[in-house]
Amino acid sequence: MSTQIKTRPKPQTKKTDKNKTLDLIIIGGGPAGLTAALYASRARLKVVLVEKMILGGMASTAFSIENYTGFPEGISGMELCQRIEKQVRRLGLDIVWGNTTSVKKKKGQSEVVVDNKTLVSKAVIIASGSEAAKLGIAGEDEFRGRGVSYCATCDGPFYKDKNVMVVGGGNSAIEEALFLARYAKKISVVHRRDELRADKILAERALANPKIYFFWHALVSQVLGEDKVREVMLEDVQTRKKLKVPIDGIFIYIGSKPNSEMVKSLVKLDKKGFIITDDNMNTSTSGIFAAGDVRKKSLRQVVTAAADGAIAAESARKYIEG
Repeated sequence: MSTQIKTRPKPQTKKTDKNKTLDLIIIGGGPAGLTAALYASRARLKVVLVEKMILGGMASTAFSIENYTGFPEGISGMELCQRIEKQVRRLGLDIVWGNTTSVKKKKGQSEVVVDNKTLVSKAVIIASGSEAAKLGIAGEDEFRGRGVSYCATCDGPFYKDKNVMVVGGGNSAIEEALFLARYAKKISVVHRRDELRADKILAERALANPKIYFFWHALVSQVLGEDKVREVMLEDVQTRKKLKVPIDGIFIYIGSKPNSEMVKSLVKLDKKGFIITDDNMNTSTSGIFAAGDVRKKSLRQVVTAAADGAIAAESARKYIEG
């Protein structure tokens, strides 16, 4: 008998016989993992999905997703992930809540360790996603949660009528800057270049917004404060001149770091730690597949994560049946 998907982890969710060999274990409950679970469940595979936090992953924190096919007016990340969850819920997917610490191959099978408990399967899909990359500067860790944030949707409302800063020039940075404009009095965007990398339509909106200002050719070298963030030190990348800017909060969007630690000795990774796969989501190890933001790819979006998940599930099915 299978459990239903829950949006929040329980200390124990257990109706799967862990002593039995499963067909497939999916690590990660974001769009890639959920889509893989959907396809695998429809193929009647014995599948378990492992998630350590909340279904939907980082996608669920997006205030608005405007480039996912089929939603002309856009849709919030939370609602989209809830819809995917509802779709998979109908198929009775088993969920194991916990942190995956290692994945190993043994005698042709895969052993996945989740909070010191071992699950055994014929195949594994790594869909563990990524987390926000850090600047790695003085004050960043010290003031995290006290003015340093990586999620405008989570923390934006706390900065009503305040001055905030966004670091980055890609889609995520500009989307969050536009979201923060709903609350903050002023948003300063810091970018190393003199042109945004974000989609043109987003860049045009940001440049036209009277609340959003730009520091071009600049980087943040230090976060300063006492009980909370009070100011940051900016450095011009061309002249190396420094400037202190008073702010109430800083939101950092400079890329992502893959959650691939549990397989670093099992599959090939690139220099940044992303899992290398072929077009069918095969990794360098037979029976281990990867999908979504954790793998090396040119575009990390919800739509590509979902596509990866579908391909990975189909490849895993063929591997299992073969």
